[in-house]
Amino acid sequence: MKRTKLARATGVAGLVAGAVMAVCLAPTATAAPLAAQPVLTAMQRDFGLTAAQAQDRLRHEAEATAVEPAARAAAGTAFGGSWYDAATGRLTVGVTDAAKAAAVREAGAEAVTVARTEAALDAAKAAIDAFAGRSAPKEVTGWYVDERANTVVVTVRRGAADPAVQRFLDQARATGPVRVDTTTAAPRLLAGDVIGGDAYYINNAARCSVGFSVEGGFVSAGHCGNSGDSVTGPDGSSMGTFAASSFPGTDYSYVQTDSSWTPTSTVDGYGNGDVTVTGSTEAAVGASVCRSGSTSGWHCGTIQAKNQTVNYSEGTVNGLTQTNACAEPGDSGGSWVSGSQAQGVTSGGSGDCTSGGTTFFQPVNDILSAYGLTLVTG
Repeated sequence: MKRTKLARATGVAGLVAGAVMAVCLAPTATAAPLAAQPVLTAMQRDFGLTAAQAQDRLRHEAEATAVEPAARAAAGTAFGGSWYDAATGRLTVGVTDAAKAAAVREAGAEAVTVARTEAALDAAKAAIDAFAGRSAPKEVTGWYVDERANTVVVTVRRGAADPAVQRFLDQARATGPVRVDTTTAAPRLLAGDVIGGDAYYINNAARCSVGFSVEGGFVSAGHCGNSGDSVTGPDGSSMGTFAASSFPGTDYSYVQTDSSWTPTSTVDGYGNGDVTVTGSTEAAVGASVCRSGSTSGWHCGTIQAKNQTVNYSEGTVNGLTQTNACAEPGDSGGSWVSGSQAQGVTSGGSGDCTSGGTTFFQPVNDILSAYGLTLVTG
């Protein structure tokens, strides 16, 4: 059965299943972001904003994204990370040399003095990745660089009593500045086998959500299927096969679709109107991000951290982006957008869309680069 809209057929081709909504127009410093109605509606609901406030936030985030390269260059080797500050509506840059602050401000960003460079924090996090491998204690749920706090954060299940956890933390602290946070929930992969919503099915069984259309097919999560697995649409018609898949370590896949399916730049708005993806410019920490998934539909949140390592029970995944948007089983692989810009595909998380939670996505540019794919844009 031929479909003219891959995103509609799979129900996730444009927004990520974990935080779907903010799609930004490939921004310039003066251009207001193009926001489709589904984006504005979800941002109003999830952020408590009016339509005008949602538009203002998207515009400010686009401006922050546009000035980041110049602000980073102005900070030079003193660069200590950057993040979008919703309170000021501007990009904030950390600098270890106060003398660099004026240059950063001239570039259009706010500047604050921090103790450590981003390079030092990234090195500490990379050292943890190196010794942890894929054998970190299961009570350790992940670790990442927190730019705003200027430290590395390791998250541990509350009440963890395994001596291996303390040994892991001691070794982590030896790499550099580390803060330990506790959590009551462990992240899980968000694949599911419940029938419902727009989706795609793997070997006529498990269900996941489409991420974004690319030339020749679409990208999704790696844990959804293995190379060679068959894929069917929500109506049971043949859709294609997994041409490539990576999990654990990374969590992404490429599904090559049959000739009867036409990849598009559309993300399904679940009855609120569709969204057109115009690019894949990466949003800053602190920026709004929204997702689309075949279980829970559209939900928004903010980007909390990048390059996070997440320790699922099935294996460790590196390079994920952390958000406070919710997601549920079956949303795996779905689209994440900021404004009209594709951000990534849902990997996993904790919580649900009733009580809230934390969700992680694999950046889409990593997938495009790994497989040499071209994003379909409008």
